[in-house]
Amino acid sequence: MTGRPNRHRHHGNAAASFACTAAVLAALLSPAGAQDIRGLEVCTAEKQMERRTGCLQTNVEFLQQALIKLTRETHETRDKLAATGRDLATARAEIAALKASMAKLDGELALMRTKAEPANKK
Repeated sequence: MTGRPNRHRHHGNAAASFACTAAVLAALLSPAGAQDIRGLEVCTAEKQMERRTGCLQTNVEFLQQALIKLTRETHETRDKLAATGRDLATARAEIAALKASMAKLDGELALMRTKAEPANKK
């Protein structure tokens, strides 16, 4: 008789642990934690502890895979953002060089105009 309550307590702790993990991951993955997450099963309908535990394990595995996918997508997004930042820095450097070149050409043009004005007045 002592083995049976311990077994239930063990399954209860495992189920509670899975439920807690699922709730935390659901809160992290969902903008609104109270919303349903597509792909998760409703485990509270299961009456048998083994089936409920299996259901929760399936949910945890699903959430872990979703978390892995989001982590991978986050890394890809960071890489794209870093590349865009490098492209922006290059473009800014090119713009600065073009502005400097334009300023130099404007100065040379103004100098040529001032030299040309006295010759036109003769």
